[in-house]
Amino acid sequence: MEKLFSYGTLRSKQIQMQIFKKVLVGTPDQLLGYKLKSLQIEEEFGMADYVVAIPSENTEENIHGVVFNVSNADLAKVDLFESNSYRRVQVKLKSGTIAWVYTENK
Repeated sequence: MEKLFSYGTLRSKQIQMQIFKKVLVGTPDQLLGYKLKSLQIEEEFGMADYVVAIPSENTEENIHGVVFNVSNADLAKVDLFESNSYRRVQVKLKSGTIAWVYTENK
């Protein structure tokens, strides 16, 4: 199993059902040294507002979220769900857990 840290839409049970056909059980955690940035993504019915994690110059900043256990197949589904505005990287969370997170695609 892989670990996936979510700070946004992937925490929604509705979105989880859409992507995984199940609701995930997660554990609260924090992503240290990152902050959230507003992001507009064009969707089928126009522009939508989202947030994206970006590295912070302030190492004390953090993002609260949830860590989920997911399979490699689940990760592939999320890769398809996330737009080209995001990229998946591995990070170390406050708990010491190594997890995947979607950050700004630069």
